[in-house]
Amino acid sequence: MKDVDPESDEKTPYECFECGNIIIAEDAPGQCPDCGGPMRNRHMPLE
Repeated sequence: MKDVDPESDEKTPYECFECGNIIIAEDAPGQCPDCGGPMRNRHMPLE
């Protein structure tokens, strides 16, 4: 798995930790638009 450049203009999938909603965005959304839960970049490994 490669590291994702945070300055990249590529659209990236983000997944909600709470409800599992997935959105594609260029910038980190911060909160899920459905439930308000925290989002994670799916290209970044979980620690």
